[in-house]
Amino acid sequence: MGTLAILGTGLLGSGFAEAAAKRGDSVVAWNRSADKARALERFGVKAAATPADAVRGASRVHLVLRDDAVVDEVIAAARPGLAAGAVLVDHTTTLPASTAARAARLRAEGVDYLHCPVFMGPAAARDGTGSMLACGPRALFARVEAELARMTARLEYVGERDDLAALHKLFGNAMIIGLAAISADVIALAAAGGVDPAEAIERLKRLDANAMVARRGTLMAQGDYAPSFELAMARKDVGLMLEAAGAQPLAALAGIATRMDALVAAGHGAKDTCALAIDAVPPK
Repeated sequence: MGTLAILGTGLLGSGFAEAAAKRGDSVVAWNRSADKARALERFGVKAAATPADAVRGASRVHLVLRDDAVVDEVIAAARPGLAAGAVLVDHTTTLPASTAARAARLRAEGVDYLHCPVFMGPAAARDGTGSMLACGPRALFARVEAELARMTARLEYVGERDDLAALHKLFGNAMIIGLAAISADVIALAAAGGVDPAEAIERLKRLDANAMVARRGTLMAQGDYAPSFELAMARKDVGLMLEAAGAQPLAALAGIATRMDALVAAGHGAKDTCALAIDAVPPK
């Protein structure tokens, strides 16, 4: 058992607070909209009027907020009540550079801070499933590792660089959002072609996305653009997709076509479609 504060009780923060209370922790919560914090009282969570009130006496303070500006604002408001030795555990998805600057500033001021973004929704937060990343001083991580591990099915320490977890979170979210956009475009193609969207999604489910990432992603990271599916041919296929979609709005394919056109014009059309990454990783 321990005493912890949760600042930010939206869907994710509420899930964390409920789970911690059910594990037997003493939990104090604060939210800008006070009714969201008070709604957790039925689980034994105490609602606080201010961030400073919430963190008083807490050994861990979990931040589950919207963005960098709100994180800085709430930390500043909490500081008057923050106990010596309390660890700030920030689960907010933030800009890597801002996260590193925040960690350095707080460390210089004697505040222990770890950035620990998550890949989980509200249900996973309540159930202790999903995954959590962590970065920052290894010794500080070791102090709270056991407690963080109780919050998630997979806890991954990515290193001491203060911006690493923020970067890895963006890597993952880029994949999630990209897949959602491509799935939406496939459904748009299906609608334009008079095919049941469920049938189109079944086709996607038969493709091994993990294997594609493992093969093509690895080639990109190595700067290996030897052709197996030439960029110019892939651009032709994207053109067919755009034409087949007709008036259906698209989320991703038009932008992909624009990028391909620039690369073909720069002389990369005979390279593999992996050359989409060529500006980030020059050919080896």
